[in-house]
Amino acid sequence: MSQPEQPQIYLITPPEFDPAAFIADLERVLDVHPVACLRLALATQDERTILRAGDSLREFCHARDIPLVIADHLLMAERLGLDGVHLGDGARSVRKARKALGKDAIIGAFCGHSRHEGMTAGEAGADYVSFGPVGATALGDGGRAPRDLFAWWSEMIEIPVVAEGAFDAGLAEGLAPVADFLAFGEEIWRTGDPAAALGDLLALPAARG
Repeated sequence: MSQPEQPQIYLITPPEFDPAAFIADLERVLDVHPVACLRLALATQDERTILRAGDSLREFCHARDIPLVIADHLLMAERLGLDGVHLGDGARSVRKARKALGKDAIIGAFCGHSRHEGMTAGEAGADYVSFGPVGATALGDGGRAPRDLFAWWSEMIEIPVVAEGAFDAGLAEGLAPVADFLAFGEEIWRTGDPAAALGDLLALPAARG
């Protein structure tokens, strides 16, 4: 795990994408920024679409030694041969996921802005806990994960913590000393130049991870 002041980059796919076009964008990002993990997070529930995207990204990521996890679809993680699963329901499915995928799988748990949920997920066996959104958004209940939560977690808990959701450059700078990973998704993919957008968010021409 990297030092707190140098968080690693964790990327989240767009909710919808053409695999070939997205991989081209991703490759341009990787030319500039080292990436520690990629999460496949499609909005669709269409099995064929998820399988197609997962197959393409698995080959791409594994060729570059980048772990690939999938959001929520536990059976898909196993079927596609992915590195693990990112669970959006906090601690509730962690034990089930560990039993299904085995001890070597990456199990992540999104815990909103609840310290208690994060601790419960860690106790259940999560490899990392993510909190968010860190920025203002009209999505969800409007709650935000404050910097104090990450600061407390980094000081008290050994399990890596991921900050995600509605980033801007100021938030990235403020959270860098207290998060193990900064997770970026639509903040960069909705721009015309994801690599440059990521650099802008990090306030650096190259990644800090």
